[in-house]
Amino acid sequence: MKFNLKSQVLQPLVASIFLMGAACAPQSPKQVYQEKYGAPTVSTVAEYREHVEQDPNRELVDLRSYLPDAVFDVVYATADNFMGKPVYTKPGAYLRKPAAEALQAVGAELATMGYGLKIWDAYRPYRVTVEFYEHVLDSTFAASPYTGSKHNRGCAVDLTLIDKATGEELAMPTPFDEFTPKAHVEYNDLPEEVLRNRELLIQAMAKHGFAVYADEWWHFDFHDWEQYSLMDLEFEELESAGF
Repeated sequence: MKFNLKSQVLQPLVASIFLMGAACAPQSPKQVYQEKYGAPTVSTVAEYREHVEQDPNRELVDLRSYLPDAVFDVVYATADNFMGKPVYTKPGAYLRKPAAEALQAVGAELATMGYGLKIWDAYRPYRVTVEFYEHVLDSTFAASPYTGSKHNRGCAVDLTLIDKATGEELAMPTPFDEFTPKAHVEYNDLPEEVLRNRELLIQAMAKHGFAVYADEWWHFDFHDWEQYSLMDLEFEELESAGF
């Protein structure tokens, strides 16, 4: 048998170098987060489209289409937030379709009383939840990346009430994202007007399937959130899905 030294030596060496190169190839942030925390996410447009085709209720819809009279102040697309920098590449406010329809009903009912909604945040890519947690290292005010946030499922919204006649926010216990005991829904050392406004918001949301998060008076979770996967798509990627 003819022995080819060059072939016997170089082929395994080339294969080894190829495998080393593949192992050292840079990972995307989505891959890094998933390996670090182990939370499975829908992270490609193709996978998201497949989910929506299986169940149209999984679509993340633009709240501006459902709440044309609401005020949208997406603070995480600006530097005016607790991170001190934009964490979204553009302003966006999305929820799963049933949650958006329920919030639309909230808005319609509040309008009969002369009130409206101001939306600060809704669907949040999982990437941002990781950034929040690694910044504060506190799962009370930033969801654990090991479990993800209901925002990542498209089933949570941060909002407040406004006076429709003036556009001004109603008095509430704290500003948005003030992580203090006053933000807790059972903190009652507050003016009567503030207590009434907070209760009005909580009851209006509860009537249509949104439960308040106890540590943050502005945060509400839609009741069917368990049915939806964690998502790690940017707003531009949602738009490109083309539903």
